[in-house]
Amino acid sequence: MTDLAYIRVSSIGQSLEVQRDKMAAAGVEPKNLFEEKRSGLDTGRPELKACLRALRRGDTLIITRIDRLARSATDLLNIVKGLEKDGVALRVLDQQIDTSTPAGRAMLQMLAVFAEFETAIRSERQMDGIAKAKAIGTKFGRKVKATPERAAEIVTMRADGKTVPEIMRATGLSKASVYRALGQAAAG
Repeated sequence: MTDLAYIRVSSIGQSLEVQRDKMAAAGVEPKNLFEEKRSGLDTGRPELKACLRALRRGDTLIITRIDRLARSATDLLNIVKGLEKDGVALRVLDQQIDTSTPAGRAMLQMLAVFAEFETAIRSERQMDGIAKAKAIGTKFGRKVKATPERAAEIVTMRADGKTVPEIMRATGLSKASVYRALGQAAAG
C-alpha cells in the first residue's frame, strides 16, 4: 500500500510550496508526488491522469483540498467513484476527509455539493458585475488597433495599389488587422 499525492495550482505565478510542505508533513515521499500548474477546469491535466494510473488497489490518494482535485461536484464524484472501484482511498488533508470510512465518504459528497454551489454563485456574481460594467459603457477585450482614421488610411493605401504586406509594414499592424479594416470598409 502506497500513498500517492496530487498537488495543483491554477496558474504559473502561483507556488506549490505550501502544498509540498503539507505532503511532506503527511509523510508523502517526493517520488510519490504528482504536481502541475493548470486550471482545475482543464480536462487535460497530464499529472493527474498519471497519478490516477499509478494508483493500485489498497493505495491512498492524498490531496490538500477538494478543489485541487476537481472543480465540480460531478467531476469529483466521478473521480471518487473510479477510485472506489479500483480499491483506492482518498484522503483530503485540509478538510480531514478519509473515504476509507463511511463518515468520510458522506462528508466528501456534502462538501462537493457545497463547493459546486459556491462556484455557481461566484459565476453568477461575476456575470452580474460584467452586465453592470457594460451598462455604464465599460469596454471589454483588447483595444482596437485599426482606429477609424487608421482604417481609412489602410483603405487609401490599398486603393493606391499597395499590397497587404506593404500596408502591414507601413502601419505596424498584423495581416488580420489589415484585412479586418479592409473588410469593414467594404461592408460599410
